[in-house]
Amino acid sequence: MANTAQAKKRARQAEQHRQHNASLRSMVRTYMKKVYNAIAEGDKALAETTYKAAIPVIDRMAGKGLLHKNKAARHKSRLCAHIKKMSGESAPVVEKAKVTKTAKAPKTTAKAKKAKEAKSA
Repeated sequence: MANTAQAKKRARQAEQHRQHNASLRSMVRTYMKKVYNAIAEGDKALAETTYKAAIPVIDRMAGKGLLHKNKAARHKSRLCAHIKKMSGESAPVVEKAKVTKTAKAPKTTAKAKKAKEAKSA
């Protein structure tokens, strides 16, 4: 048991964090269950809308560290695969911002700079 004031405070905080995290984990599971229930009912439109609602929640919890990023990706992938199987059509499209690398300008050396100056002068 905690003896110091600092240890007692940390124990209180740990319990608060545990309860908050449990609540968030439960929320993620509920969103996923909604998708699975829609799939079980055979309602593809409902499954797609609940899937689109679940994706940001799953991503947010992965960002907070409540779910490992690979576990979140696995859940999203499996949900999407189940929806895909429903009618053999393409999966619901959830757009994500693309990260593109910009091309850097080639570095000019001192020798190249002198040659350019001489050419322009």
